[in-house]
Amino acid sequence: MAVKRVTENPGKKTAGVDGVIWNTPPKRNKAISGLKQRGYQPCALKRVYIPKKNGKKRPLSIPTLQDRAMQALYLLALDPVAETQADPVSYGFRKERSCADAIAQCQILLSRQGCARWILEGDIKACFDRIDHTWLLNAVPTDKTILRKWLSAGFLYRQRLHPTEAGAPQGGILSPVLANLALDGLGAVLRESFPRKVGTSAVHQVYLVRYADDFIITGDSKEVLETKVQPLVAQFLKERGLELSPEKTRITCITDGFDFLGQTLRKYRRKLVVKPSKSSVTTFLRNLRTLVKQNAWATAGGLIMQLNPKIRGWANYHRHVCSTATFVRADHVIFQMLWRWARRGHPNKGRV
Repeated sequence: MAVKRVTENPGKKTAGVDGVIWNTPPKRNKAISGLKQRGYQPCALKRVYIPKKNGKKRPLSIPTLQDRAMQALYLLALDPVAETQADPVSYGFRKERSCADAIAQCQILLSRQGCARWILEGDIKACFDRIDHTWLLNAVPTDKTILRKWLSAGFLYRQRLHPTEAGAPQGGILSPVLANLALDGLGAVLRESFPRKVGTSAVHQVYLVRYADDFIITGDSKEVLETKVQPLVAQFLKERGLELSPEKTRITCITDGFDFLGQTLRKYRRKLVVKPSKSSVTTFLRNLRTLVKQNAWATAGGLIMQLNPKIRGWANYHRHVCSTATFVRADHVIFQMLWRWARRGHPNKGRV
């Protein structure tokens, strides 16, 4: 099952530092017999950097197929344990959960009358790269020797080997579960510090919704979130070697709206409206324009085959919210860019 997972996913042709790929049945059979704990030593990770929308770059570490399969093998045992320890309101990197579930939970919390009016938008600074190794070795219920080897394998960038003293390498199969284990427990800390009910009335209305390292916390006042909740979250993260990102962490009123997982949630009087965020729409249309320009002289069929998966995927992601007006506008913009593409390729043809 471990070998099947790493040889049938989209990264099956991406090799690590050893350049080995398992693309034939004999290689896969040999790989199965090579998954042994005795004598196993992971290779260094191949480091690449992916541009982010804010101009910075996100580090991505690519393990070898041997290391990916070993991580997948240990994950088969670790994942059920992690599920039992997970926060009920954690939706990232978990089976049968998605971004749509996180947005639905936000709607449940914020659509009621008398709900919390203030939102703490939290984002953890370089979460995957800063998790404390000592904390992971003490808290993660798996083979400590193997885990220590994975965490200290280092990465290779521009022919130089760099040691890894903290963090779970972003790109490994096991990394999302390690990050979830590090962040699980925040909901319990908040529930203990802010009881849901005292007598018959709710107090402070502090509720958490988390997707991976992005999360929101609701509150009945800005002062509670600033003076009580945020220091509590900072202390929880400090024990794990993490800290909140000053750039992305802010406190917002629900009537002003906030962005979460590519959606904008805002309350107009008593009505909560969730729609695709402006940044998500802008990025989507910019990527389509770039794709169309790069295929200025491609055939219509070739361009359609490249556009359809992107349009279908983006529309399916946002179809659960109030997206009709956004889809109409995006449809018009796409028509205009394709009309210009067609006129450029056939300048002598008429409009009809």
